[in-house]
Amino acid sequence: MDPRPVTVFAHRGASGYRPEHTIEAYRLAIEMGADVIEPDLVSTRDGVLVARHENEISGTTDVADHPELADRRTTKVVDGVSVTGWFTEDLTLAELRTLHTRERLPSVRPGNTLYDGLYPVPTFDEILDLARIEAVRRGRVIAVAPETKHPSHFASLGLDLTPPLLASLERVGWTGADAPVAVQSFESGNLRELRRLVDVPLVQLTSASAAYARMLTPAGLREVSTYATWLGPEKSQVLPRDAANGIGAPSSLVADAHAAGLKVVVYTVRAEPQFLPSNVDVHGELAALVAAGVDGVFADQPDLAIVSVERARTEDRRLTLRARRPRDLRVG
Repeated sequence: MDPRPVTVFAHRGASGYRPEHTIEAYRLAIEMGADVIEPDLVSTRDGVLVARHENEISGTTDVADHPELADRRTTKVVDGVSVTGWFTEDLTLAELRTLHTRERLPSVRPGNTLYDGLYPVPTFDEILDLARIEAVRRGRVIAVAPETKHPSHFASLGLDLTPPLLASLERVGWTGADAPVAVQSFESGNLRELRRLVDVPLVQLTSASAAYARMLTPAGLREVSTYATWLGPEKSQVLPRDAANGIGAPSSLVADAHAAGLKVVVYTVRAEPQFLPSNVDVHGELAALVAAGVDGVFADQPDLAIVSVERARTEDRRLTLRARRPRDLRVG
């Protein structure tokens, strides 16, 4: 089968159906047909990369139920924000392995709470091995898109994320430009460093924050293209929302990024009503993103994203056939 016209990234695994950043969430995403699985990476005290959305883990593990770790609860400033809880950088991997994961959004995804307490926090190496084993078993490429979380924060603690990341990629031979991996970050400094050290595709994440305003100009995008392959904007940067929270015409961002030589993957499509525009369902939002020309989407429900992308492919084929039909029917 031809590659999908839009790459489906399973955001934190199939996180709409299982607690995020668990092996089971990644495994389910692969079973659903996702092209890419996405782990967010943070470091333990002993320098092991593990998959958590944030380094503060009270919302995604049962750490608060472990009296032997009660003295590790603290308050830190992470990227300018004061956060209180338990942090991965204060726990060794062995200590982290005594914990179990839980659903981060229990009121939104109560069905996922059925899996609370069942799964450990996975390491990056375990996720890479899962992707490689499943790729062989299923006979298709399964890529991995790790996001380095708070790299400057970890570097300030002497836990630079780059060396263990590169060691893991080197272990599996994923260091070339054609490797099935794409490293993401909201920070540009560590991406520029990675570009000097390895040839894998890189993803410059952005948000609607003013901090990224210059980066999203034509000149800024050309600069991003000197080190990154992908631009990863928040979806509202491509499909702005109006006062009624509806979407309409897309912005020029995708066209501008393409003009600079960048592919575009947007985050994050979620099926629950509170995350959707007011005027479309999840398939309507995905269809609008595909029509806007994005090259990839991060989705919490990768199966729904795949359905929408395949619908778009089918419709494109129909339109192509209709356009060709008059010429094809000519005789002589």
